[in-house]
Amino acid sequence: MDMDRDYDVVVAGAGPVGLTLACELRLAGVDVLVVERLSEIDTTVKAGAINTPSAEAFYRRGLLPALTAIQEENLRRISGFMAQQRGDGSRGEPPKMPPKFAGHFAGIPLSGHLLDTADPDFAGAGPAGDVGFIPQEPLERLLGARAAELGTEVRRGVELTGFEAGDEGVTVHVAGSVVRAGWLVGCDGGRSTVRKLGGFAFPGTDPSITGHQAMVEMEGAERLGRGWVRTATGTYAHGPFPGRILTVEFDGPPADRDAPITAEELQAALRHVSGTDVTITAVRTATRFTDNARQAACYRSGRVLLAGDAAHVHSPFGGQGLNLGIGDAMNLGWKLAATVRGWAPEGLLDTYTAERHPIGAWVLDWTRAQVALMRPESHAMALREVVAEFADTVAGTTFFAKKISGVWQRYDAMARPGDHPLVGGSAPDLELTGGSRLADHLHDGRALLLDLTDAPAIRAAAEGYGDRVSVVTAEAPEHPGLAALLVRPDGFTAWAADTASLPAATGALDEALARWFGARAALGAAR
Repeated sequence: MDMDRDYDVVVAGAGPVGLTLACELRLAGVDVLVVERLSEIDTTVKAGAINTPSAEAFYRRGLLPALTAIQEENLRRISGFMAQQRGDGSRGEPPKMPPKFAGHFAGIPLSGHLLDTADPDFAGAGPAGDVGFIPQEPLERLLGARAAELGTEVRRGVELTGFEAGDEGVTVHVAGSVVRAGWLVGCDGGRSTVRKLGGFAFPGTDPSITGHQAMVEMEGAERLGRGWVRTATGTYAHGPFPGRILTVEFDGPPADRDAPITAEELQAALRHVSGTDVTITAVRTATRFTDNARQAACYRSGRVLLAGDAAHVHSPFGGQGLNLGIGDAMNLGWKLAATVRGWAPEGLLDTYTAERHPIGAWVLDWTRAQVALMRPESHAMALREVVAEFADTVAGTTFFAKKISGVWQRYDAMARPGDHPLVGGSAPDLELTGGSRLADHLHDGRALLLDLTDAPAIRAAAEGYGDRVSVVTAEAPEHPGLAALLVRPDGFTAWAADTASLPAATGALDEALARWFGARAALGAAR
């Protein structure tokens, strides 16, 4: 068996989560190897959108123009499907979308026209708030190009078969060779080899449904409803692209999750739940899913960590899985890089599980609730009518949309008594004098200390952190009461102060810098 060269980190899995993590590590100068079992990007139809925290994360790394281009192409495809359904001649024109994407809860549609866009929780995302219709496949291609641009080594068609982890590092077995690394991160999906070999506890609830999602060619599609449709035998969805179907049957999990998916199987499921005699003539891509909901008890075991579906699995309802994994990668990336480079304060890497596990647990319950509400039985149907009535109000739509969009997410473990309300939440994308915005100063993956009052004491506090923290002095005219804020590399606020409390808050700034970015380097040290 050949011995390969050493790496700081090996990432198993080159999906969106693994690639996002690799990009974050490379930004910090970490030597990373990504190994992927598949030889090409998986074109199976999967997630169709990203939420606000994901859009903010990519925006803060300078990827907003590329995301906007993907969204425009995606909207053209949606427009084509809508025109086809209407039977008019406007196919290919950008559709007239609601002012904000509202989504659905358990297949109950949420009208964007009922969304209270003035709700303060929607404020602060900046231009990222206008991006959401980003399918997984083009996102993965974008991240692959970004990883290559940053010099990431990605080996496709290479499967991780085993590893031995010790106090000093990890020996990883891949495709007949051995790779030595300081750390191993499993981003290798719901059936993660890293998780299984690492002995991570993975408690949760067993599956009870069989779902299919596919892109097909079919005859009789005009007999199907558009969007989410509930019937006496299950639930199906048709669109928002021509040929895209989803079915949910509630008579138990599939007998063989790994068996090839045939046109006959998809046709039988679609006919069963829709009550139509639609005929599937060809299958372009298809997948099965269940409501198996499990979460690793801890995302770290020594020098082995988990992120994305390797750390948590659940049904796809609500489109949370991709976004949950991207959030994991953004949270973990800078912390693992700090550990590799030797400046991480004690316990920093353990805050990864402390901050991300509660959000993962919430997502599992959010998907379980939707499955319960979708069941074709009398009690669930009665409750569904109540929920649907609530959803058809401004308050209801806004409630569900905030949950789906992720704008509620914050890390309560970051905040301490007396901290500014911004601490623990995603940093607002402040518009600054000089024409820049806060996100523009996070492109390099370092933290940001934003001085909004030209205060020497603020800048002095950051001396010795130049390799980890960028200091910017500017004004935010729309926020005259805000004096300064410290933003972590993942975009979350670690410290903030208003002008009235600034003199007394500088001590807390010193504590926040030490807590998240360790000890000061010798003055004059460069990145």
